[in-house]
Amino acid sequence: MTDELIDLLRRFNVEADRFVDVFARAHGLHRTDMNAIAHIWRAAEDREPLTPGELARRLSLSPAATTALLVRLERAGHVERRPDPTDRRRINLDIQPKARALAAEFFAPLGVHMRRALEQFTPGEMGIAASILREALAATTQAADEANVTSEGVAIRP
Repeated sequence: MTDELIDLLRRFNVEADRFVDVFARAHGLHRTDMNAIAHIWRAAEDREPLTPGELARRLSLSPAATTALLVRLERAGHVERRPDPTDRRRINLDIQPKARALAAEFFAPLGVHMRRALEQFTPGEMGIAASILREALAATTQAADEANVTSEGVAIRP
């Protein structure tokens, strides 16, 4: 059963990527742009400021590539860099209403389909599923961090 669950999670990830790629192409965005927007949006939802350096780490990008990415997203009106109100030397990233509106419009149908698929399960079953997914997410994050290697073969550690 564990192997089947791992395979299903892998297949889910592939289909979710395919779905997001449709959105990205429709709006002239790169896959990395979409991942950046997702990280910035999550940080805003969690009310935890996200800096360009932390975004670079999460996306496994160099500082130069992160700057180019942020310039692209700012020009498109999706992201804004703002001085940290408590430390003006730091810059925080903020998702813009345009990005929120586009994503909400595109992802709303997915939410409808997901809710319909999940409504058959009891709260207890949903709790178990949420626990499994939290652990799978943590394991995947750990594996990604361990695999995050530069072209010189030196592991990047936070």
